[in-house]
Amino acid sequence: MFSDAWVLQTAAGLANGFIYASLALALVMIHRTTHHINFAQGEMATLSTFLAWSLMQAGLPLVLALALTLVLSLIMGVVVHRLCLRPVERAPLLTQVMVFVGLLMVFHAFMSWQWGHMLKGFASPFPQQGLAALPWWTGHQLGVVAVTLVMMAWVYVFFRFTRWGLALRAAAQHPEAARWLGLPVSWMLAWGWGLAAMVGAVAGVLIAPMVYLEPNMMMNVLLYAFAAAVLGGLNSPPGAVLGGLVVGVLDNWLGAFVVGHELKQPMALLLIVLVLALRPQGLLGTAPGRAH
Repeated sequence: MFSDAWVLQTAAGLANGFIYASLALALVMIHRTTHHINFAQGEMATLSTFLAWSLMQAGLPLVLALALTLVLSLIMGVVVHRLCLRPVERAPLLTQVMVFVGLLMVFHAFMSWQWGHMLKGFASPFPQQGLAALPWWTGHQLGVVAVTLVMMAWVYVFFRFTRWGLALRAAAQHPEAARWLGLPVSWMLAWGWGLAAMVGAVAGVLIAPMVYLEPNMMMNVLLYAFAAAVLGGLNSPPGAVLGGLVVGVLDNWLGAFVVGHELKQPMALLLIVLVLALRPQGLLGTAPGRAH
């Protein structure tokens, strides 16, 4: 009996872990392009999901609505950087953090005003029927796994092997040298924000069918996604996925077998803090000053 429960909790934890990993990838993308942690990433992803929902309510097919949402999210990320982040590029760190917090509040207030707090259903882009070989996961959960792995591979290849990705890393790590080489550093960072907003939009669309769409949809998910990104390594896309799986499984195990559902969240995060005290760069991240 315990073995069956252990298998079910592990499978559910892995499914949740891929959800956390999808948003953690957006956090990693922002960090690799700007060396910032976007505290408003969850709200931006939720806004993108509301845009997709509104487009479908207007009569657009699901695929077309999702494609248009990705384009709008890219534009949103670029505009947010140009209007809000570019003026404080050289400001103290605390000032930049306050801008991120302000963005979180502005996005949340706008969604509450525009769409209200009534729970809304969101259609899954995947069939509900799962695979007989994996009876613990629904078709949507399998789709989440597949899309998250594809996003991880794309982010890794983009930053590691493409000229644009390498230019974005150079602009973030050595902006003055990049300017001497003729790179438009500020615009490069803006496009990095846009790409991260697209990744966040995908995460929002994956998460919404598993919960109800409303302005607070991402609050708990963002907390776990942040823990996943830090645990796996803020400069490592595979680390974000590994961190998400560890956080998801650990959270389920603690809730089911150790401390109960009331204390599982703080206990899981406490254990992660202990791990990071021993390895601050995360499980797959690189130490400061080393090439990655």
